[in-house]
Amino acid sequence: MATSAMCTIKAGLFAGSAALAILSPGAAYAQADPAGDAAAQEASDAAADTAADEEIVVSGFRQSLTSALNMKRNETASIDAIKAEDIAEFPDLNLAESLQRIPGVAISRVNGEGRNISVRGLGPEYTRVRINGMEAIGTSGGTDNSGGVNRGRGFDFNIFSSDLFNSLAVRKTASADVEEGSLGATVDLQVARPFDFKKSTAVLSVQGSYNDLARKLTPRVSGLVTVSNPDETFGVLVSLAYEERRLREEGANITRWTYGGFNGGFNPASTLDGYTIAQINNGSNLDTALFHPRIPGLVSYDISQKRLGAAVSVQFRPSDSTLVSIDGLYSRLDGTRAESQFQAISFSRSGAGKPQTIIRSGVVDENNNIISGTFDNVDLRTQSRYDVLKTDFYQLTGNLEQEFGERLKFTGLVGYSKSAFNNPVQTTVTIDAANTNGFFYDFSTRFPTIRPGVDVTNAASFAFTSGTSEVRIRPQTVDNSFATAKGSLAWEANDAVTLKAGLDWRRFTYDSTERRRLLGETVVTTLTAAQLAPLTTLYSGFGRGLNLPDGAITGWVVPNLSAFLGAIDAANNPLYATGGIENATARGSFITVEEKDLGAWGMAEFNLESAGLPLRGDVGVRYVDTKQISTGYASQGATINLVEANRSYGRWLPSANLVFDVADNLLVRLAAAKTMARAGIASITPGGNLNVSGGNRSFSSGNPDLKPTESTNFDASIEWYPTPGAIYAVSGFHKDIGTFVQSLSTSVPFADLGLPASLLNGTTASPTDIFIVNQPVNSSGGKLKGFEINIQQPFNFFDGFLSNFGVLANYTYVSSNIEYLTAANGSSSVRAPLVGLSKQAANATLYYEDKKFSIRGSASYRSKYLTAVPGTEGNAWNGTNSTLNFDAQLSYNVNDRLKLSLEMINLTDEKNDQFVDETNRLNVLTHSGRQFNFGLRYSL
Repeated sequence: MATSAMCTIKAGLFAGSAALAILSPGAAYAQADPAGDAAAQEASDAAADTAADEEIVVSGFRQSLTSALNMKRNETASIDAIKAEDIAEFPDLNLAESLQRIPGVAISRVNGEGRNISVRGLGPEYTRVRINGMEAIGTSGGTDNSGGVNRGRGFDFNIFSSDLFNSLAVRKTASADVEEGSLGATVDLQVARPFDFKKSTAVLSVQGSYNDLARKLTPRVSGLVTVSNPDETFGVLVSLAYEERRLREEGANITRWTYGGFNGGFNPASTLDGYTIAQINNGSNLDTALFHPRIPGLVSYDISQKRLGAAVSVQFRPSDSTLVSIDGLYSRLDGTRAESQFQAISFSRSGAGKPQTIIRSGVVDENNNIISGTFDNVDLRTQSRYDVLKTDFYQLTGNLEQEFGERLKFTGLVGYSKSAFNNPVQTTVTIDAANTNGFFYDFSTRFPTIRPGVDVTNAASFAFTSGTSEVRIRPQTVDNSFATAKGSLAWEANDAVTLKAGLDWRRFTYDSTERRRLLGETVVTTLTAAQLAPLTTLYSGFGRGLNLPDGAITGWVVPNLSAFLGAIDAANNPLYATGGIENATARGSFITVEEKDLGAWGMAEFNLESAGLPLRGDVGVRYVDTKQISTGYASQGATINLVEANRSYGRWLPSANLVFDVADNLLVRLAAAKTMARAGIASITPGGNLNVSGGNRSFSSGNPDLKPTESTNFDASIEWYPTPGAIYAVSGFHKDIGTFVQSLSTSVPFADLGLPASLLNGTTASPTDIFIVNQPVNSSGGKLKGFEINIQQPFNFFDGFLSNFGVLANYTYVSSNIEYLTAANGSSSVRAPLVGLSKQAANATLYYEDKKFSIRGSASYRSKYLTAVPGTEGNAWNGTNSTLNFDAQLSYNVNDRLKLSLEMINLTDEKNDQFVDETNRLNVLTHSGRQFNFGLRYSL
């Protein structure tokens, strides 16, 4: 590299070497393309090409970075990759935590760890995940404010231990040999295989994990053993991982804001300085209406998890031209979640709720929010909820690579995977205090003051009354399965051109169920005060680490679930019997979908270097035929029947990738493609689902006629490799998104839904109540564009101590302008950013590594993003505010076999801050504490 350029790099990076206070786990990053269909199958071979006579698994963070960059330079379609820095050693709690450090990738968290990812602004529904070469879906359950149970195509990364995998890659450009289904990216996860290693190997890792909010120490254990014969014609690899986690998440849970006139308006005796009662209860002009929190509340979740994973890989090479690989993967995520919640439910209830509530005084801010106030006749509620959550994932794949002579090669894969989610226990019991006086809230600070006017730590303040209090029993299941068969031929026509063609077949099934109480959730056994008191317990200690405002409550009485359910004999009492399809409020969850996809593709790969042209790439086309059959329960006149919908469609999807090798260390990439993503699985049911829960009333219906979301994409990048292990890259992208699928939310009286009034039997709802109606619809879409900057630089141009430093940094900017319908007939719409899109995302990692000691740290930033457009009850939209996470890792090599390590995650205890409307009204504000993992790793 030229002296001036080197001096510029030195000057720009020297100051950063002293900033090691920003620390975190790291992983190995690169942009690489493991050649489409064979991406997961041949990752080991690609790495072996860069180090023919060495083990492909390198040791150490810096070496893994360099190895990953070496893979990149021979590829045509750009991907970003992460490799384990050593055998069975991924540095993060789960895979999503590692993926967030890739340019353009942002994650959403649940229970303190990453659950889903979005890529370049496109959410998990538009990101396909392949494990060991075949597509898969993993499903888990979250809290209500984190999305609940995953009923879509998005992949839940938190069901896996990261120790089972040795590489992952995010493909951002399409090629014909990669199956369709993604607009954002295709993510490839690959377990280790025995032929990845040149000798038999064994590794054991033991860690303790501690969360400073839960204040519990839990174990993490993982190990790997691989054995191959000396001729490397047969090998077996087994890896196991087990961990336990104990977490607490707590904070404010408001359940959106609404306007004064909603749910019948406030009591006419209400007074608010400067406003008449007509203005207080204005519901006709939402531009001037006054808004208030729907359910001012506080919540605490006590979460326990056990995660067990196992991977087995067998490889057989009967000849130099034949390789058979069989991979098995299993993961079990067991969890429990205990919830203690306090709510002022009056503000969201019609009838005896809000119309009886009196505003005694209050303050209205510049955004027409009743930002603080004192209220009488307020209904209070506390509730206990307990969930048992289980996810079983298993997959089996078989791969065949067969060469016929020197120029023809066949690659085939067959596989099956299944994800079975079971929520066998989901039980909630509420106790209520009706018409209490002196309730006060203040939202002038981000964490609100919520202060009841009665002693909520005294069981005598509450009652358990039929018609008001609730016992909810809602077990549910979600099953997904994939079956895959595909094969392709590659013919090297000459030294410059290789022709490829293939077929792939996939069958996807989805099945969900739920049970709810037959007689209604408010039909309970009324208890006297003397009967109720021994069935309650005091939840205390709320607010540690939240900097609660003065006067905020830190505890409240909640039902003791085990005592409560025993006293009312819920298991045997017919009053609490549950039903499935015979239950109006559970029937809508009974959905089945079968989808069959048949694809055919052809492409040409070329490298014109031998002809004197510095140009390589691929060009091809894919055709895919999709057939869908879905069922669900829908209203047909006065009855509800099981109905079936059939749909089929085909699409042509061309693609091209070009690489210009401008110089030995400089290249330019160009790519163009048409891509498509199918509508969410639960969205294409012909049925509907009614839900009445406390003050919440909703009706959700599917749409079997949804068109797939389609996009025309253009990508360009410039990449410069000034020194070994270094890259400076700038990428730009543009997506023209059409036939976009959105969720349309409208507010409609139940009586106008065309549903039988008998569906409300056993609930507290009436036909005049306003229901939030949600349905997926196609809109005309819009455009998305942005750019990425990616830097990776070891400080090897320095001498001595400073040469052990290095830096990774990336920045992504994305903008979009999507049209969202606001009326079911399409007569009105709004334009807003794409749901799930953060306009800005950035990651930075600074590391130091020598033969004995390694320390590195990172910061990950994601700007705010929208989660629903349009919003409901007069709010423009729902969203999540920006996050900035700091992590760190230290390790020390005692000798060649033993390593000690300490990982520190979420060092600043970043909050989960959700909002509604442009005015940033608080919806959710919770935190889950800092995580520390410390342990040792021993290798043979």
